[in-house]
Amino acid sequence: MPYNILIVDDSRSMRKVIRKVLDLSGFQMGECVEAGNGREALELLESHWIDLVLSDIHMPVMDGIGFIRALRNNQSWSDLPVVFITTESNEDRLQEAMDLGAKGYIRKPFQPEEIRSLLCQIMGESDGVPRAFSDEGCDF
Repeated sequence: MPYNILIVDDSRSMRKVIRKVLDLSGFQMGECVEAGNGREALELLESHWIDLVLSDIHMPVMDGIGFIRALRNNQSWSDLPVVFITTESNEDRLQEAMDLGAKGYIRKPFQPEEIRSLLCQIMGESDGVPRAFSDEGCDF
């Protein structure tokens, strides 16, 4: 099932990199829209159906923490999955994002496999990676 994704980052080139990595990863992407900060992202959410948000933390106007706070305070978007893709190394700041309901985070730089695995897990999809055989739970 393809997912509509909102990429929020103040760097246009990083938004393009994230989009390209999503393409390379094989994650099933439907419509992909982009915003340069949290405020722009909130405006896009008014007119687009979005299944998943990938956001930076450090942005002008409205940063990622302010953005997720705004999402959680809006009944329409309170359950929208948010994953942060960030250079943030402060564990307290990352924990704040998780406490506000982020589904996870990936530190820049990242690999296509890393992003695919996390997004598939969050969206409840198989990541397509073969699993080692296990006879646990088999009746024969």
